[in-house]
Amino acid sequence: MRAIAIDFETANEQRSSPCSVGLAWIEDGAVVRVEERLIRPKDMRFSRFNIAIHGIRPEDVEDAAEFPEVMEEFEDDLGDALVIAHNASFDMSVIRATYALYGVASPGIDYACTLKMAQKVWSHLASHRLNEVSRHINFSFTHHNAAEDAHACGEVALAVARHFNVSAMRELPIRLDMTLGRIHAGGYSPCSMKRA
Repeated sequence: MRAIAIDFETANEQRSSPCSVGLAWIEDGAVVRVEERLIRPKDMRFSRFNIAIHGIRPEDVEDAAEFPEVMEEFEDDLGDALVIAHNASFDMSVIRATYALYGVASPGIDYACTLKMAQKVWSHLASHRLNEVSRHINFSFTHHNAAEDAHACGEVALAVARHFNVSAMRELPIRLDMTLGRIHAGGYSPCSMKRA
């Protein structure tokens, strides 16, 4: 069972405005493939705040495919994998809101949150933001680039796996007392940690 880390950047404050998606495939204890796709939002409204964060402008995505077409390329992979994201509630809400915007049923996705993992494993850190946790595990990357963020998320999950000496990503939730989240056509259930 492989795992795929995913990260979205959005054009504005609406969760249904993804303008970029990054994915990192994790197999046999390593990130083996990283991809990024630009996405043309249905509403081409880009906020200055979001552009300042990720640097993607309307002209960059004018010729890009829209969300359903971009995600169709990866749906089979995502359905067969454990999907992980840092602050997964954000990225999963982007998926749900954008499929809903297009009137398309969301595919079934099991997911786990590396932010929650990091908070449990490295509780002593002052911040569990992706850049801070990546610094802690000595992984350097360009923050707020979707492909780089997905890669960093994958490296965080691998570091947690090494911490617990487990080889399969599917074992991590068990070791962490984590309940996987799930997106499906009828709704979703959040990823959660059992309280100590």
